[in-house]
Order: sequence, then C-alpha cells, then structure tokens
Amino acid sequence: MNRRNFMTTTAAIGAVNLATLLPVAAGDASVKYRKKIANIHDSKMAYVDEGAGDPIVFFHGNPTSSYLWRNVMPHLQDTHRVIAPDLIGMGDSGKPDIAYKYANHAAYLHRLLDSLDLKNATLVLHDWGGPLGFDWAMKNPDRIRALVYMETITPPSMPFESYETMGPFGDLFKAWRTEGVGEKMILQDNMFITEVLGKIGVFTPLKAEVLAEYNRYYPTPESRAPILQWPREVPIAEIPANTVALTRNIGTFLTTSDLPKLLFHATPGALYTPKVVAWHKANVPNLTTVDLGNGVHFLQEDHPDAIGTGISDWLEKSK
Repeated sequence: MNRRNFMTTTAAIGAVNLATLLPVAAGDASVKYRKKIANIHDSKMAYVDEGAGDPIVFFHGNPTSSYLWRNVMPHLQDTHRVIAPDLIGMGDSGKPDIAYKYANHAAYLHRLLDSLDLKNATLVLHDWGGPLGFDWAMKNPDRIRALVYMETITPPSMPFESYETMGPFGDLFKAWRTEGVGEKMILQDNMFITEVLGKIGVFTPLKAEVLAEYNRYYPTPESRAPILQWPREVPIAEIPANTVALTRNIGTFLTTSDLPKLLFHATPGALYTPKVVAWHKANVPNLTTVDLGNGVHFLQEDHPDAIGTGISDWLEKSK
C-alpha cells in the first residue's frame, strides 16, 4: 500500500435458491440490483446475477460488498451475465459463527461459484477478492476466459517481509493484528469503513449516503468480525503461512499463464504503485494495462465508468 495515504490514519491510531430475492436498501440512487440467495454450507450467500451471455464475476474485498461494483456492472450487463457475490459475513450474506479466516471465505465462495455453472468466465478481482478469485481460477482453468485485476494481493507488493519494510503504515497493521487493540479500532470505532474506505482509500471522500450503505451491513461491533480478521490474514513476516503461500502461487500463475489479463491502476495507488505496475508490465504475459488517473485503493468509487467501459471494450477486442 502507498505509505503516504496511510500517514493520517497511522497518526490517528450448496443449493442455490434462485427464487429468493433480497432487495437492496435505498441509500444511493445508483443502486439498481436485487440479490439472489444461495444456501451454502450452514448459511446463506447473497449475490447479484443479471443479464445473459458469457459470465463476468466481480469479487470484492474488505470492507466492501457487491455494492462496490454497482456502477461498473451496468456497462456490461447488456452483453454478459454479471455476477457479484457478497462474501460470507459481508454485505447481505449470512453471518455464521466462524473465524472468518481466508479458508472460511474460500469454502463458502468457491462452493457458490461451483454451483453457478460458470463457463468461459471473466473474473474481475479487487482487494481480497483477488486471492479468492485467483485461487478459484487456478483450480478451474477450463472455466476461465480472462482475468481483470486492480489493487489486489499479488507479488511483488506482497508478501511483506516484515512490519518494518511496510514503512509508517506497518505500525497500523501491527495495531490491527494486536489482540484488544485491533478490536477497539475496527470493531468498536469502525475505523476500516469510516476512515480507510470513506476517506483514505479513495481520491474523493465518499458521500454520506454511499458510506451509509456500506455501513448498513455492520450495525454492531460483533457484525464487523470479518472486517477485523481480514487485516490479520495479510501475509506479513511469513504469517499466516497459508496466505503467504497462496500469494506466491498467484505470482507464479500470473507470470506463467497465457490467459488474457487486464490491469487497472491509478496514481498514487495503494498496492499498485508505479514500481509495482512496472513489474507487472515486465513480467506478466498477455497483459493490457489501463491508467485511470488519480486514485488510491477503491478505484471503483472514483472511476466506475472508466472501469466498466474499459472491460467492455477490452473483451470485445479480445474475442
């Protein structure tokens, strides 16, 4: 992540039931989607599923939901089937009593994806949605047509060697991963949504009604358990071992796969600084890159139209 953008925060220290529809609450005039519900394991998962044609699956990360893609999907739903799940414990999906570690999320999300009869799919990946999507793609190569990614977890920005190599925001992650301290910051003070998503991770601070929609899913400290666990899954100093290994496997996959790939990046970026973008251009085959201009981490909030039309145009050209 770009250190400059975290300075202020650091200082502040199974079976698919297609008949069931979940309405999206009002809050942002751009919300147009109703969600379907799937019974997965011992809980439910909510997801958008609109349009027809080859599927495009949108993966969100922390602390967002399918709502992140609300202004991107309209550019694609007339020509494709657009699918956007809410991760377990997030968005309108169920909140079972689980640890919300990477393996938990993968178990629920991958079961949902397996149930949706995906063929010739394009995966659009952001934040923790990246490892989840890359993981599924590596396990299901015959179902994948193309990959689109932005501000997600890949080499060379991760795994981090240590907190010290992360610069000033290493202290922030250390605090989030410290028992009791992280609970206060994220569960009680709701820092990840109000500060990281609402202000620091976007070029233009989110409007009140947009922030309210993101907050709608997390009315209590207990409901924010997934938001707290995700920073504790970030691969730092070889911990956790499984996400360290997965991130390195993703690097191998990206640099050896001939699948068409599209990378969106912005300035200054958070995970994808100019140096990281240059590495991808030099090492990832069959890669197209798009410079969105000003942006930090949640590029979909600042550049939804450019991302939507960019994906549409690129898929058309790559037929």
